[in-house]
Amino acid sequence: MPSAAGPEIDRLIQLLARLPGLGPRSARRAALHLIKKRELLMAPLAAALQTALEKIEICRVCGNIDTQNPCTLCIDPRRDASVLVVVADVADLWALERANAINARYHVLGGTLSPLDGVGPQELAIDALISRARGGSVAEVILARNATVDGKSTAHYITDLLQDAGVRVTRLAHGVPVGGELDYLDEGTLSAAIRQRTAF
Repeated sequence: MPSAAGPEIDRLIQLLARLPGLGPRSARRAALHLIKKRELLMAPLAAALQTALEKIEICRVCGNIDTQNPCTLCIDPRRDASVLVVVADVADLWALERANAINARYHVLGGTLSPLDGVGPQELAIDALISRARGGSVAEVILARNATVDGKSTAHYITDLLQDAGVRVTRLAHGVPVGGELDYLDEGTLSAAIRQRTAF
């Protein structure tokens, strides 16, 4: 099918379509919106992308992304350095920070163990995690893993490695979410909620 626009616009649409949640149709709509709002939106977005490209780094301590290294979270003296929250990726870290659920330090693994996808321990930041946990200042490691098979296997693997580290290893609770109705929950969530029930 012949293109209705020049190669530059086609390239913009193709790049936008690579973003999660955007297919070709959504990418075309986004591209049109950016083009219509060129001065108001496209120019500032291009500048922000260029700045991000130049300044954003991966934190050498925890694996977070920031414009400074070590990152803002790692150098914050108000954070509890005795608690280390282990997450699969930066999106999980950001979710916990948005919830303002804990004031601890983090460790980003960079994924989960998945032998079928070729992701083994050496592809993740597990060695760095074990070193941090054995460093002397960490008392608890919270495995904030996804409730998937790969998340569980990653948690078991890390727990085995930390057995003699002298740290308490915990995980997030699973079950009925706040505001959730039992009738709308899947069977796995309900089973986990029953197994992990607590005193009232």
